[in-house]
Amino acid sequence: MATHKVKSWSYFFDAIVAGDKLHDLRKNDRDYQIGDELILQRYDMVMGRYTGDECVRTVSFITSNQFPCAYSSAVLPHDYVILSLKA
Repeated sequence: MATHKVKSWSYFFDAIVAGDKLHDLRKNDRDYQIGDELILQRYDMVMGRYTGDECVRTVSFITSNQFPCAYSSAVLPHDYVILSLKA
């Protein structure tokens, strides 16, 4: 299990913290694995800086071009993944 600190735009960060957004689309440049922890760092796009807010989520499932759902093999670039998240 690895821990990844990742930028999260305020709009997405707030929805994840509220429990409304249970997934995250990411470039798979970190070799994400099920069980990895994401430390999401809230980033304010208007101010162009991190706010200092963080939340931790665990990767519970990965959808990718290699392990596709009905459409992902056709539309998801090979270097991107959809990470399912749990608190």
